[in-house]
Amino acid sequence: MALSVVSYRWPAHHELLTARQDLRYAGVMSESGRPGEQVYDRWLLLGEKRNEVLALWEVQQYGRDSFGDPDYVSIYGLRPREWYERGVRILGRTAVECTRDRLAALIGHDIAAVAQTAPAASPIVADLFAGSANTLYWIKRHVGARRAIGFELDDAVFDLAWRNIAIMALDIDLRHDDYQRGLQALGQSGEDLLIVFVAPPWGHALTGKSGLDLRRTQPPVAEIVDVTTAAFGSHKLLFAIQVFQTVEPDSLAEVTARFPWSALKVYDVNAPGHNHGLLLATSGWTVTRTPALPRS
Repeated sequence: MALSVVSYRWPAHHELLTARQDLRYAGVMSESGRPGEQVYDRWLLLGEKRNEVLALWEVQQYGRDSFGDPDYVSIYGLRPREWYERGVRILGRTAVECTRDRLAALIGHDIAAVAQTAPAASPIVADLFAGSANTLYWIKRHVGARRAIGFELDDAVFDLAWRNIAIMALDIDLRHDDYQRGLQALGQSGEDLLIVFVAPPWGHALTGKSGLDLRRTQPPVAEIVDVTTAAFGSHKLLFAIQVFQTVEPDSLAEVTARFPWSALKVYDVNAPGHNHGLLLATSGWTVTRTPALPRS
């Protein structure tokens, strides 16, 4: 097993975007500065507004209050006003949990760089916990996958995401199912490369002391890997696993031990302590020459 680690730094003036379930800056006063005005932070959107459809001003206020940027929740290649005018709608929880365009594009670039080294006919992408399907959109866009399939079990999240995909005319097959049944329904991938994006709910897996414990995600990452590899046997798989900038070492070792090749990348696009990363790993084949993971 080979594990390489790379870290990129972005200039501070770039739009700062993070992955699903990231830590948000909270407790700041809203843009107007009026005392007592409700602050739109992750706690509000994951609390009382968790399953509420947000108005445009609420999406923009969340960006202002938490990041100083009303266009923070950019998805499907559009700023909030642009996607809202087209009829796209999101829940409060989705505003916090979805992968915004900047990071999703970086993830797509890096997955594509590794996928290009695979001895396979054409790639297929599966997002096991799709949510808004914005990450799936960007992976498909950069990889050039002939199929993109996402699984989402939550009723409310699925309904809105399915509607948004239709409005945007995205070539994405979003299925209302859990990842285990979804993978079984995919069947065997033949000579194709199956790219598997893994970003399960973190729950209490992330702590300030040891970082992200991959054994405590819901479900554990190693379990997801085992279920996927069991479903596809010796076929060519490329796993792209969402991680935090700090990962509990034993839990990381438990996952990487399952692969012949893996590489860990940290996206240094936010303030220290708030960055995310990606664990890339192969099954059924190996990378003989580690590609230069591109910047964008």
